[in-house]
Amino acid sequence: MRKFRFNHWTPRYVYHRVLLMIYEKQHGDHPWLTRDSIAILSSLLSPEDSGLELGSGRSTLWLAHRVGHLISAEHHGPWHERVSRMMQDQHVSNVEYSRVELGKPYVDFVRAQTDRSFDFILVDGPERDQCAVACVSKLKPGGILIVDNVNLYLPHDTKSPFSRGEGNTAATPIWAEFAELVRKWRFIWTSNGVTDTAIWIKPL
Repeated sequence: MRKFRFNHWTPRYVYHRVLLMIYEKQHGDHPWLTRDSIAILSSLLSPEDSGLELGSGRSTLWLAHRVGHLISAEHHGPWHERVSRMMQDQHVSNVEYSRVELGKPYVDFVRAQTDRSFDFILVDGPERDQCAVACVSKLKPGGILIVDNVNLYLPHDTKSPFSRGEGNTAATPIWAEFAELVRKWRFIWTSNGVTDTAIWIKPL
């Protein structure tokens, strides 16, 4: 029988969880990213930008309304159909939306993209460590790389549960490789006490 762990349900976590629920109810069209990262992206993205999104959802429409062109990949069939209907309902026409299988096809989808071609990339899907590494060369100089739930993969000082705190190692050797690739990049680490989103800026 599966055992559920609730030891992370501290008063502080419950407080942050309630704040997150209130925020999401008030901003039902916002991506499932941290509030601070959404604010940062709102100020950085422009209508001329071209981006890549790995893992679709509310972020797909939110990004589509703010940038010029978006390539988005989704592995889950029913979810792909649902997001496709959402885009049709909102008359979104600037998104190339693909259903991509898990595993090697998903990573190969990223690797097949043109180097230095994107102003931003959001990594929020499967094969996250391999995709994060592959995305580094796909960004233009000055491009923005966003990794959601980053606290599960890279060590940092954060209060979100199940995180890899300072002094820990990266979750996988590939995440360690990613950390080395972006070691000299400017970055902003944001947290809402439930999960974390990090934003890196590729050097010019």
